[in-house]
Amino acid sequence: MIPLRDDNPTRITPYVTWGIVALNVLVYVVQATGGMYETRQGLAGTIAGWTLVPREFTQPGVDLLINGPTLQPVWFTLFTSMFMHGGLAHIGGNMLYLIVFGNNIEDALGHVKFFVFYLVCGVLAALAQVYYRPDSPIPTLGASGAIAGVLGAYLLLFPKASVDTLVIMIIITHIRLPAMILLGFWIASQFFSQITGSLSSGGQETGGVAYLAHIGGFIAGFALIKVFGAKPTPGPPQYQTYPYYPRRRGPF
Repeated sequence: MIPLRDDNPTRITPYVTWGIVALNVLVYVVQATGGMYETRQGLAGTIAGWTLVPREFTQPGVDLLINGPTLQPVWFTLFTSMFMHGGLAHIGGNMLYLIVFGNNIEDALGHVKFFVFYLVCGVLAALAQVYYRPDSPIPTLGASGAIAGVLGAYLLLFPKASVDTLVIMIIITHIRLPAMILLGFWIASQFFSQITGSLSSGGQETGGVAYLAHIGGFIAGFALIKVFGAKPTPGPPQYQTYPYYPRRRGPF
C-alpha cells in the first residue's frame, strides 16, 4: 500500500519537512556521482565512511574497510547515516512517506521541535538496530527509522485521518483508508518481516532491510510525540467554523 496524500489540514508551511527532503536528495546525488560506490572490498568514495556500522560503534577504535575510512567521530554516523540511501526506490519511498505525513507532525510541533523530534527518532531507531546486532559489520543507512518515528506520531495524533492510498495486489486500485489501518498495517508488516527474516536466516547475519530500526523508530515516535508537547491541527469541523485557517494538502 502506497500513501499518496491525506486530508489532514495544516496551519503552517512545512519548511523543515521540505528541507529534510531536499537534503536527502542532495546527499543521494552526491552518492550517485561518486560520493559512495561499491567495490569488492566494500563501500568506497568520499562519503562512504559516513554510514553507521554497528561493530565500529560498539567497539571503539575499530574502523572496518567495508565502508571506507571513518574520518569523523563514530557517534556522528548516527546522524549522517539517516540522510543517506541505497538506491532510487529506497529514497523515493522514504521521501513519499515523509511528504505525506511529515507536514502534520511539523504543524503539531512547530518547525524547531519537529526537526529535533525527527533527529531523536532517527538516532533511537539506529540504536535499536545496533542493540540487536552489536557485532554487525554491515553498514546501515537511510531515513527510514526517523520517518518511522513520524509515522508513529501520526498514528497517535491522527488515527482517523483519511489517506488516499494506492493498493497494488493482483490489480492496482485507489482507495481511502483511515490512518490507523494504513499505518497499523505498515508496522505490523515490519514486525512480521523481522520475525520471518530472523527465522529464515537462523539467527545468522545477513544484509537487507533493517526492520528493527523501523520498529524502534515507530515506537519512539509514538512514545515521544506527546512528550515534545504536540498540539494537533484542529479537525475539519473547526476549520468549517473558523474558515480563516488555511487548508494545505500534500502535492500528490
